[in-house]
Amino acid sequence: GSPRRLLLVSNSTLHGGGYLGHCQEHIKSFLGEKVKRVLFVPYALHDRDAYARTARAKFESLGYGLDSIHESCDPVEAVRKSEAIFIGGGNTFRLLKALYDNSLIQEIRKRVLEDGIPYMGSSAGTNVATISINTTNDMPIVYPPSLQALGLVPFNINPHYLDPDVKSSHMGETREERIHQYHEEPNTPPVLGLREGAMLLVEGDKATLQGVTGARLFLRGKKPTEHEPGTDFSFLLIDSNLQN
Repeated sequence: GSPRRLLLVSNSTLHGGGYLGHCQEHIKSFLGEKVKRVLFVPYALHDRDAYARTARAKFESLGYGLDSIHESCDPVEAVRKSEAIFIGGGNTFRLLKALYDNSLIQEIRKRVLEDGIPYMGSSAGTNVATISINTTNDMPIVYPPSLQALGLVPFNINPHYLDPDVKSSHMGETREERIHQYHEEPNTPPVLGLREGAMLLVEGDKATLQGVTGARLFLRGKKPTEHEPGTDFSFLLIDSNLQN
């Protein structure tokens, strides 16, 4: 079995609450008491200093120190020394490009999949934890060398998943239609649509849906299915090539 431990959160802020407020109890139980400091990756936003201040204030309020990777003169070394990694939200393309530019893809994979340090992502940070960023909602404002991401799990996630509004007169494509278009391409992995307020906890070969909202699962060639918090999604951790 894999030693990986992941907390993949759909969104950083839930309506009516502050930054990471809706998942702070999950964060505390996930990081536990062994972790003292968290390495924060603010690459998804342009103003990295301001982003680091926001994240630092939150994590310090939970009892954890926070180091932002953009303040390190050697990002690779910062990953090698880290006790836990948190990648925040913003633009997924900007984030992935910076991970490639700083040679961090393989380093983060090794720390998480081989060394077993906890990895937490929210929004864009959840997107890059998966096979690829093909199912992000973001605009391609920059051009990463590849859409392949960290591959900490063998499927894709669509954070901030939105259901079609039956009362809306908007005639554009729904999120469900866009994911269906993705699955029209050959050999595309499952996509888990995480609604705001939902998160996926991965511990080794076990994956569990947590949070206050459900998720919608899209498997290529099958009808989407609805899932409540508490759902066991461990079957998604089996390589999707075997599922097709």
